[in-house]
Parts: sequence; structure tokens; C-alpha cells
Amino acid sequence: MRPVLYSFRDVVALRTCVKLRNDTSLQKIRRALDTLRDDLKERDHLSAYRLITDGGTIYLMAPDQAVDLVRSKANLVIHEMVDVLRPFYRDGRHIPDLLRPREHVTVDPAVRGGIPVIKGTRIPYDEVAALLRDGVPAEQISDYYPSVSAPAARDAADFAAYVNSYEPSREPREAAAG
Repeated sequence: MRPVLYSFRDVVALRTCVKLRNDTSLQKIRRALDTLRDDLKERDHLSAYRLITDGGTIYLMAPDQAVDLVRSKANLVIHEMVDVLRPFYRDGRHIPDLLRPREHVTVDPAVRGGIPVIKGTRIPYDEVAALLRDGVPAEQISDYYPSVSAPAARDAADFAAYVNSYEPSREPREAAAG
């Protein structure tokens, strides 16, 4: 089975939903999305909107205003906001900054379609992490990728371990009888 591939904007939309769900109820999220689509007639991909919550309501952020999507449907408000791209905690786990998940690992939708890479390069973090898993010392990664330092290689391995910690456990399938 092929792994599910998500675009950068899909990842932003998923992070938005996870962050909102971390701080507010699913009913409020549904109500906010209904207001966004039905009352405000907004039809773009969810990642096109900056949605944040204070726990009581959900706001649609614009450069110069915020719109309450739950309590005062579509009313303008002023409120201190939290950025869903920044780090946060979910179920006791640290969710790293989306654009810079590690000091030497960055994400930019304009670089390799938003695949995490070693900072300042186009080298995917998982390729560097695979070399470390195969036994190449971090100090020798530059033999393969001259622009990757040992600290960057360690960050790539650390981020790969973090990403892999979310993979469901793979139980061996029982052989079909017959």
C-alpha cells in the first residue's frame, strides 16, 4: 500500500484543524466552517484562511481584522491571536514549528513542494536520516552531501524519528488460510 501524500496546503489545513481541536470543541469547528462557507461565501481551500481560537470561539484572521465565526457569526472583533504555524502541544506531545521543525530543517512550499529539507539546501531531511540509519556517522554525511553539517544531519535524524513516531504500528498480517 502506498503512503498517503499530502500537499503543503493540505498539511497546513490539517494542522489548523488539529490546533483548533486542541483548544475547542468539534461542534464549534463545524459551526465556524459552516459560517465561513455559508454566511461569508468563502470557498477556497481551508489552508487559504488563518483560523485561530481562544477556546470560546473561532476567528477568521485578516491582515487588519478578525471575524468571529462561532458566537457573533461574521462580526468583526479585535483579539490576541495564536499562529497555527508556530509550535504547540497536543495530547502532551510537542508539535514543532511547521516551517522550521528543527534548527537545521526547514519547510518552504516553494522548495521541493514543501517537503522538509536541510536548511539552505534542497536536500530532503529523510535522505540524510536514512544515511545515519544505515550507519554513516553524522560527521561523514558531508562526504555524500557537502553542504550538510554534522549538526544538520543530527537534526534530520531527530526530525525523522519524530515523524516516524506517528506512524501506526505495523502488525504482521496473518497468512490467508487455504
